[in-house]
Amino acid sequence: MPKPVSPAARAAHLRRELQQHIYRYHVLSAPIISDAEYDALYRELQTIESEHPDLTTPDSPTQRVGGAASDKFAKVRHPAPILSLANAFGADDARAWFERIVKLDDRVRAAKLVVEPKIDGLTVVLHYEDGLFVRGATRGDGDIGEDITPNLRTVRSLPLRIPAVGKGPPPRRLVARGEAVIFTDDFERMNAELASTGERTFVNPRNTASGALRQLDPKLTAARPISLLCYSVVEAEGVTLASQWGVLETLSDLGFPTAKNIARRFDSLDEAIVYCESWIDKRDTLDYEMDGMVIKIDDLRLAEELGFVGKDPRGAIAFKFPAREVTTTLNGIGVNVGRTGVLTPYAILEPVEVGGVTVRQATLHNFDYIAEKDIRLGDRVLLKRAGDVIPYVIGPVTEARTGKEKKYRPPQKCPTCGEAVERAEGEVAYYCINAACPDQLIRNLEHFVGKGAMDMEGFGIKIAEQVVAAGLVKDVADVFSLTDERLLALEGFAEKKAANLLAAIDAARARPLQRVIAALGIRGVGEVMAGDLAAHFGSLDALRQADVESLQQIEGVGPNTAEAIVDWFARSGNKRMLDKLKKAGVWPAAASRRAKGGAFTGKVFVITGALPTLSREEAKAYIEERGGKVTDSVSKKTDYLLLGEAPGSKLAKAQSLGVAIIGEDELRALGK
Repeated sequence: MPKPVSPAARAAHLRRELQQHIYRYHVLSAPIISDAEYDALYRELQTIESEHPDLTTPDSPTQRVGGAASDKFAKVRHPAPILSLANAFGADDARAWFERIVKLDDRVRAAKLVVEPKIDGLTVVLHYEDGLFVRGATRGDGDIGEDITPNLRTVRSLPLRIPAVGKGPPPRRLVARGEAVIFTDDFERMNAELASTGERTFVNPRNTASGALRQLDPKLTAARPISLLCYSVVEAEGVTLASQWGVLETLSDLGFPTAKNIARRFDSLDEAIVYCESWIDKRDTLDYEMDGMVIKIDDLRLAEELGFVGKDPRGAIAFKFPAREVTTTLNGIGVNVGRTGVLTPYAILEPVEVGGVTVRQATLHNFDYIAEKDIRLGDRVLLKRAGDVIPYVIGPVTEARTGKEKKYRPPQKCPTCGEAVERAEGEVAYYCINAACPDQLIRNLEHFVGKGAMDMEGFGIKIAEQVVAAGLVKDVADVFSLTDERLLALEGFAEKKAANLLAAIDAARARPLQRVIAALGIRGVGEVMAGDLAAHFGSLDALRQADVESLQQIEGVGPNTAEAIVDWFARSGNKRMLDKLKKAGVWPAAASRRAKGGAFTGKVFVITGALPTLSREEAKAYIEERGGKVTDSVSKKTDYLLLGEAPGSKLAKAQSLGVAIIGEDELRALGK
């Protein structure tokens, strides 16, 4: 049994580790752990020091702000300490903070509160004299920062002269504080451009902005799309500021970019907390990274009189959001085989908690992504989880490499059936070419029986695995040959369950042609295209005889999709399966449901959200019966977005493109 570690030894270890991470973050701009992991170590040290005050040392990270200024830049002494904030991890912590300061000064109880986003960027301190920008610095250790004036001059959103917007003469002296950031769209665009030229891409906007601003050559800084958001005044002469809300208004009037559109002022803490919590699920709607909100006493004099606790001003608190980015070890890379044979890699991770969930696996997108990011087995990787989105690996923390990491090479054989793997020219995906591959069959079957396809109620992935493992289903058509006797031999099946499943299978024989085509799982053929194919050809007999040229006559069918359809129908295994379907009576014919004339002729619709009375299928039928077309994605060709409750991202896309947005009642009115 290991010997217990004493509080003194643990505190000493934490101090050393935190100092290393502070140096890497603030000086090198190359952290090897996430903010959440740093916060956890910091809180542990705080707890030890609060329980054992004699263990608190002058050089403890709890007694200072950031890292020392780098030797490669000239030093700048700040006119006042550039402090960080204490953290509140939820409503209870925020209320505890408020009660503490109320006890110190009862005026706090009636004070207004300002809530602003906690912007995840590089802190910069900007000096102006008689309206001219004369100096800019990093935060450094809070007292002394690095002079990065030439680099900051390349930031287009930084006003070189104030007031750029405001009226009257500029303040004689003004020192503003803000965050240098890279907006999300700019970051993605920059990475895409770098990847297209074979250059190294970046992991996250904050580190990219920090590294770019701390280059010795300003031309390198200018090459990065850095922006600025300001939120406080450190020192001022010639302007009177009494409230934080007034600070935001003044900064905006002087031409500084701010987050005032997100900031709010409240009369009570409860209102402020509700507003903070409302942004936890909305933070992805912002175009910059934030990891929480900040609650501030609006009255600047009162906030100043409240003083400090160690390095933390009492008049404000950071309301931190649940962590979405953490680092962990990549123990291995697994491969899934999809229903069309596509091989998809996934990360096998050292278990780690992110966003309140323990994550053991995460997506790696595709094999090209692994190569482009140079992700290696054994790497420490940065992992992100946003909302209910599947966790994914952002990239490796290269600074943490030990030399033992191993490069990964895509498999040459299918991990399930051992058959050869192919990669079509110009495509990202690798494919298992064996149509009888067990993994493909299970996923094909899951798709075939699912909603939007044959819709066999009660036939889920577990039953698909059972019937394939038992050898009862060799292809999807074998579903229609299942019997009571065969099902009852499977674990978990009783007479009622077997009868219900067989009834659902029998009902599926009457599915329309569009559903049957969609159920076949042809690469590139979704529900919308299946409808177009059904309307154009009218039967499976006609469709299976189609050539590439005739398929491309259909709008939306390009050469790759046309070739995929022809190839699918040419495969011997698929031919046998289609013969089985025909023998089973699953061989519908369909006249075109899309009218040649009607109220919606020539109009393109997209549907999003849950409609009041119509199902998505019913709405689609209503539109197509009147000559319209329904597609899956919003584009410049879209005429109407049919909007229901709880819409997805299609709403924002439609708004950005100026697409007309209508509800179910408006649809019916237009369709008359």
